[in-house]
Amino acid sequence: MTDRSGNALGKLVVPLVLLGVLGGAAFAFLPGGGDSATDGMTLETLVVSRGDLVVSATEVGSMESAGNVEIKCKVRGGSTILWVIEAGTEVKPGDELVRLDASVLEDSINTQKIAYQTALATHAQSVSDVGIAKIAITEYIEGTYRSEMKTKQKDLAVAESNLRSSQDTLEYSRRMFRKGYNTALEIESKVFAVKQAQLELEVLQTDIDVLERFTKAKMLEELRSTLKSKEAKLAADTAALDLEKTRLDREEQALKYCVIVAESSGMVIYPRRRRRSREPEIEEGSQVREDQTLLLIPDLNNMQVKVGIHESKIGLVKPGMPARVMLQDETKEKAYEGEVLSVASIAETAQWWNGNVVNYDAIIKLNETEDLKPGMSAEVEVILGRYEDVLKLPVKAVLEERGEFFCWVKTTGQPQRRALKLGASNDQFILVESGLDEGDEVVEDPLAFIEEAQKEALKPISETSLDGSMTGSDDDTSSTGDKQSGAEKKAGDDKNPADGQPGIQ
Repeated sequence: MTDRSGNALGKLVVPLVLLGVLGGAAFAFLPGGGDSATDGMTLETLVVSRGDLVVSATEVGSMESAGNVEIKCKVRGGSTILWVIEAGTEVKPGDELVRLDASVLEDSINTQKIAYQTALATHAQSVSDVGIAKIAITEYIEGTYRSEMKTKQKDLAVAESNLRSSQDTLEYSRRMFRKGYNTALEIESKVFAVKQAQLELEVLQTDIDVLERFTKAKMLEELRSTLKSKEAKLAADTAALDLEKTRLDREEQALKYCVIVAESSGMVIYPRRRRRSREPEIEEGSQVREDQTLLLIPDLNNMQVKVGIHESKIGLVKPGMPARVMLQDETKEKAYEGEVLSVASIAETAQWWNGNVVNYDAIIKLNETEDLKPGMSAEVEVILGRYEDVLKLPVKAVLEERGEFFCWVKTTGQPQRRALKLGASNDQFILVESGLDEGDEVVEDPLAFIEEAQKEALKPISETSLDGSMTGSDDDTSSTGDKQSGAEKKAGDDKNPADGQPGIQ
């Protein structure tokens, strides 16, 4: 929001709707209501003077801790509250805070133990199978293969010996045949014996070659494939075992989460539940979900105030601005000093039950937090600006007409209307940038004493058509707004329609 002088604080004022005065003024112009609105009334004026002006925004918030320890439900899938400590109880580390229903978890743990033991047995069998598969490879290489090879080599040596013996016998029989001692049939039988021994030798040589080149490689491939299969099954069974163990550990840990104890000292409070929220109440018998905040243990040595700033003022409130915080049961002499720590960039969602008021959350950091408790209601006054030695007027002395501001200055004759250029304001005074001089005497309440001001205030009513539509005005204002005094109309943007109180939401 900006004022007509370019000052961002210019439009921050608080509305003061003078309905009683307007009612009297309206009566004065009705038939039989009197000849003049000022009959029998003494004109009240004030002298324009210089002084200091403090511009502020006042809202209502609540005390909270800047460092809450959140106690959350860690039970997977949620649970039911069997018992919960009372709010406001002082606790120390180890004190029991919440007890959740553990019956479902106990049944789940028993079932999970069976699944874990089954997985453990399967894993043990897989470990044994892998060991056997490794031994089988070593057994074949160093045992079966070597034994088969030795046997065939032995048979080969016998076959070689038989071949040499057959060849020697054939050579001897041929010599005897040449001398006439053997017949041709005997020679033929000896030749057959040599061929038979030769074939037996070749068969054994082929067997050895096949054993060395093919049978050994095939058996090793089969044994290694079996080993890989067993190792893969072992890996799967190990993963299954780990999974079942994790599930069992998780269920057993969840059982421990059913009894929640304090980890730090402090006072227990219940989390604030938003209106129309679907979150269950924190009470015995309530179903709570996983990761839901059940309790808060605030740090009472680090308190702050959370306050909603109306959208009409949010552009004026900046981090670092000084603020005064007053508790509802305390006086301003007991105000706590602080400053604006942060302002939300996104507004809270407006709801019908609070008049669709749009607020932005702001955090006020306090310099002193002694004896403050979470949840206390507090009135926060944010100091938006301080002006020293400036001309100022009461807000009710100014009237607006179509975006321009006027007041009435007392002269020797009738009060004269004077155009004004205004600056920042608070709920009582408004800064005058031009149009008046120090010492001018101004009508304090023109709506009560000046007939011209009364006519201006009533003009929107006379220009309203029978069907309720507005005529003769281009301003986007209601008839009620036009009946306010100028500074009050200027302040209307800063008023919260939810409660009708100036500067308080």
